[in-house]
Amino acid sequence: MTGPIVTLRDITAETVRTICDLEPYEAQSGFVAPNAVSIAQAHFNPAAAFRAIYADEEPVGFIMWRPWDDSASCFLWRFMVDGRHQGKGYGREAIALWLESLQAQGYRFARLSYLPGDRGPHGFYLAQGFRDTGETRANGERLMELVL
Repeated sequence: MTGPIVTLRDITAETVRTICDLEPYEAQSGFVAPNAVSIAQAHFNPAAAFRAIYADEEPVGFIMWRPWDDSASCFLWRFMVDGRHQGKGYGREAIALWLESLQAQGYRFARLSYLPGDRGPHGFYLAQGFRDTGETRANGERLMELVL
């Protein structure tokens, strides 16, 4: 018996409120912007792309990315799985789908940044194959990279 099928889907006028209502555990809220803020930011950045994460027909999360400053890299700008759906493998599968799409587009690196702290995403990203670069942004976020 297999679990739900995870997909990345466009967010539509019919689904946007449901996606905006998804949120991480309260203790994780300081690590990622609300989905509504992310969607608004994406609409003002022509390079940004975003999708809802679904498990079968149920929305469970959100992912947003954009090309990096070089043509070889893509940056994971936002990623969240709703607290009620964490620990089920949906996040791992969503990242895998995203990475596959990057390879198909010819990217050679996936990059991201995270805020360090308890209940933060660092361990999750390490488990997906990302490695720390040693770089820290002015806002305190640390950079990670994965070779595709």
